[in-house]
Amino acid sequence: MKEKFNPPFLLKNRHIQTLYSSLFKKKQKHNFYVENFTLNDGDFIDCYWYEKKTDSSKPIVLLFHGLAGSYKSPYIQNTMKKLYENGFDSVVVHFRGCSGIPNNKPISYHSGKTDDAKEYIKSLQSRFVDAELFAIGYSLGANMLLKMLAEFKNNSPISKAISISSPLMLDICASKMDKGFSKFYQYILLKDLKKQLKDKYDQYDMQSLLNFKKEDIKELKTFWDFDEVYTAPIHGFKSAKDYYKKSSSKQFLKDITTPTLIINSKDDPFMTPDVLPNEDDISEAIELEILEYGGHVGFIDGCLFKPNYWLEGRIMAYFTT
Repeated sequence: MKEKFNPPFLLKNRHIQTLYSSLFKKKQKHNFYVENFTLNDGDFIDCYWYEKKTDSSKPIVLLFHGLAGSYKSPYIQNTMKKLYENGFDSVVVHFRGCSGIPNNKPISYHSGKTDDAKEYIKSLQSRFVDAELFAIGYSLGANMLLKMLAEFKNNSPISKAISISSPLMLDICASKMDKGFSKFYQYILLKDLKKQLKDKYDQYDMQSLLNFKKEDIKELKTFWDFDEVYTAPIHGFKSAKDYYKKSSSKQFLKDITTPTLIINSKDDPFMTPDVLPNEDDISEAIELEILEYGGHVGFIDGCLFKPNYWLEGRIMAYFTT
């Protein structure tokens, strides 16, 4: 039975919901087993198993983090701890260059890049033939997960999936991030992305690849700017607009046959209500929960000083029923 999400007055603010875990959640010590997974193109991704790498047939949950996220992200660590307590093995599958160690190609990752995740899932299938696979995606990772599930169609290796705060229409979300207080989130995220791009200029001849000078990176002020200069051209898209159009997951929802829970909030500061799907946009395999409150990857109720991380309980309820 799912518990209704109804935060008290002080937790109905979208920005408190979005920032609470990062600002107030007490840091806990977690142990991880790091698997360095080599990809077919010679690059790698770091996959962090909670406590240990699995050696059993227990169900495995793959977690796909958000933009500039990692195993350090509070929403990742909180969820992995909850999964461990409930008998699941879990592994956060970092996108290229997101574990703290730079990847060894000029390319990186983006909202629609599904091939790396598919490679790793195929590896898990061959190594753990008796293990049931589940998946959770957060923000950018949720968009990627939904697109990947649609690509699997009737041959999905994933038993159940959960999408949380997916930016289902990337162009609208990128524009929203350049308005009002959302500019703060854009600034923080772009700061990390621009640093990573500067580091790539130290490794590779990026100016030749992008026709863009390293010293001009500081002039990139929006996601549209960054994706036009780097994300789109380095990954084979014609432009940022082309990248957004081809990678946005909303258009693929009707193709999903994997049982999937989509959780988004109407007050998410990373997007507008225009991006949110309705029943006409989804397949019969999808359960849609569009909540009034929750911010971006928030969904915290209880009270301000004794919070309840509702999302963790909702994840467990969906995976165990």
